[in-house]
Order: sequence, then C-alpha cells, then structure tokens
Amino acid sequence: MAYYEHILIARQDISGQAVEALTEEFAGIIRDNGGEVTKTESWGLRTLAYRIKKNRKGHYVLMNIDAPHEAVAELERNERINEDVLRTMTIRVDELSEEPSPLMRAREGREDRSDRRDR
Repeated sequence: MAYYEHILIARQDISGQAVEALTEEFAGIIRDNGGEVTKTESWGLRTLAYRIKKNRKGHYVLMNIDAPHEAVAELERNERINEDVLRTMTIRVDELSEEPSPLMRAREGREDRSDRRDR
C-alpha cells in the first residue's frame, strides 16, 4: 500500500464537532476500502489566502493515510460531493511522519513563550 498526506478545508460556518464527524466519516471510507488513517491533526479555523466559495476562513484537517490508490480515489470522490468541503489536497509520500506537523510544532513553541511574565 502507498502512503499519503491528505489535507482538507471545511467551511467556516460548521462547528468543530461537525468537522470531527466529517473527518471520522472520511476515515471510515478509507477503512472500508482496505486502508488505515494513522494520524489526524485538526489545525482549527484559519484564514484563507483568498476567498473560496464566498468563505474567508476554513477548518483545516491533516490526515496521514496508508491505503491503496482506490481507497484514496473513493475518498476524493466523496469529498467532491460533500458541500461542507471547500478544498482538498492529497500528496503521495515515501514514508509517514509520526511527529507533529510543522504547523503544530510552531503552535507549541508559541504556547511556551506565553509563560514569560517576569518582564
């Protein structure tokens, strides 16, 4: 099986719980087609570089996938049908990283700096 990094952007006006349900639904599609989602990261509500379907913000989700191509093709087909998904991007990679994504590492670094109160 091949390894993929998959990012999806969901509409800004749905709740965080709806994004989690959407992510679980798409992970179920991968599992039903013989693959597995090894890691899921929710990057939260972020500002888009440009408007997409009249949306200025979107909920970002990263999924690391170990699955055959047919499973990923079925996932992308279902995402095109779903009205809550604005954009997707799937990249085939040589190996999946178990450590946090660079975005999550940067967020952790900012949280460490917020503890500086003795200035």
